[in-house]
Amino acid sequence: MTLSQGCILCHQGAKMVLFVTGRCHRTCWYCPLSAERKNTDTVWANEHPVDIPAQIIEVAESMSALGTGVTGGEPLLVLDKVTEYCRMLKEHFGKEHQIHLYTAKAPTDEELAALQGLVDEVRLHPPRECWEKILESDFLRSAKRAKEMGFDIGIEVPALPGLELLIPALTHLDFLNINELEWGESNAYAMRERGYDLADPLHNAIDGAKAWAEELCRHEKVHWCSSGFKDSVQLRERLKRIAQNTARPFDEITDDGTVVYGVFEPASGSTDAVSPFIRERLEPDSYEIHPERVEMAWWLLEKLADELDGKKYVIERYPNGGMVVEMTPL
Repeated sequence: MTLSQGCILCHQGAKMVLFVTGRCHRTCWYCPLSAERKNTDTVWANEHPVDIPAQIIEVAESMSALGTGVTGGEPLLVLDKVTEYCRMLKEHFGKEHQIHLYTAKAPTDEELAALQGLVDEVRLHPPRECWEKILESDFLRSAKRAKEMGFDIGIEVPALPGLELLIPALTHLDFLNINELEWGESNAYAMRERGYDLADPLHNAIDGAKAWAEELCRHEKVHWCSSGFKDSVQLRERLKRIAQNTARPFDEITDDGTVVYGVFEPASGSTDAVSPFIRERLEPDSYEIHPERVEMAWWLLEKLADELDGKKYVIERYPNGGMVVEMTPL
């Protein structure tokens, strides 16, 4: 199996995901994009909304990113943004910062020329209706042209019936990625309409999707990316990188890359009265005092719980102020 450089870095959790727009010229029924992002002209770096370009660098630095995956929506609808952000990343991190771009367009020569030196790897997403005549499609023309211009070139599609129709394209590609078809909030109706169901209750993978890919996956250039891998490996490794860079001395980093700490909210609503007690009892790097709460090592909060009057709980969350996974009262 031949993995693209972009996939190798994804396996390491070293790729930042740069979402440049939710607008798209296609209406693929299987699109998993959330309602929050679909058809919006917003920019996200990993899970962080971006207001100014400098925030993209901050997010990349927070995870020691070795590369970036540019996605959407359709990134080529905002080509100026793509080139601006990619140039900024290359200038900040160096040309070795590997960038791949995912597109459902067949890029023109002019679009490819604009991306030269900024994007290393182009991943084409030909729609299902053109697979029967893939060799005669604009996507193959773009693939050949991109190869001539020095890009690593591949196709990336979801697992759908008919994947074997893409076999003739393999000789013109460096790689072909198949993403396990996933059930999502925005495509649930279309999934039910087609009679699809979940493979198991724990993941979003669609029952039967892997079987559709079996014939194509026998080829050396083809890589199968499972729903479980994205959840249990790719995301976890990325979170670990972020946690190692951003966790406070008293945050406990879990095997999943989340951070755990304790929170005390005084019954009085203010930390003024309790601050002297905290400073006297705890080492300076084992807590943070805020106007309405104290954050500390969870095991210290557990130890001091009987001496503190107020609300006490343990939080597990994504690192760097990310999503709360669990809140446990003490």
